[in-house]
Amino acid sequence: MKEYKILGLGGSLLFLNGNFDIEFLKKFRKFILREIKKGKYFVIVVGGGFTARFYQMSASKITKVVNEDKDWLGIHATRLNAHFLRTIFREIAYPVIIENIRKKIKGEPKLIFGAGTRPGWSTDYVCTLLAKKFRAKEVVSLTNIGYVYDKDPKRFKDAKPIKKISFKEYKKLIPSQWKPGLSLPFDPVATRLAERLNLVVKVIFGKNLKEVKKAIEGKKFEGSIISL
Repeated sequence: MKEYKILGLGGSLLFLNGNFDIEFLKKFRKFILREIKKGKYFVIVVGGGFTARFYQMSASKITKVVNEDKDWLGIHATRLNAHFLRTIFREIAYPVIIENIRKKIKGEPKLIFGAGTRPGWSTDYVCTLLAKKFRAKEVVSLTNIGYVYDKDPKRFKDAKPIKKISFKEYKKLIPSQWKPGLSLPFDPVATRLAERLNLVVKVIFGKNLKEVKKAIEGKKFEGSIISL
């Protein structure tokens, strides 16, 4: 089996001020194609980001929405985002978005896109399951935050980045349960599975592609590492 790099691409990275961030997407496309030419293989799981939260919040303003339906809105948002990415990588990407972890993948495609699969499973969790499927040792989580912080940096100006943290300590910083629309460097359900699988989770600001390159090459990078 080829060595696949498992990337979680936060849906929020696709957008800028309510529109697609075209400049970033052009750079991201060039970056991935360049790395593939060098012999790398990728599985990229795309999050729902702005699209998911827009639908979830809009529905909640009209009526009471149960978590299962919020999850399904988020899942379909991830699938739409993933299909968008597959479209701009059409010449090289596996033609089917992975929506079922157990489904067999034909051959050894150089680029595979995944999305949400079922309620209760975040795209972080899907990344972790795919890391197990492809026997990868790490997940690289491309976020709009860039680090694990000791507290929510959106709420606390004095929040401090943590460059290296154990799963045990990280779990103390985040909620214990998954909720639709939850925005974290790596969600609680995925964290518990990654810990059991002894994976390394790298959290990085996804638009800094120079640092992303360092992370996937195993070099020192600006971001956070969660591990045993």
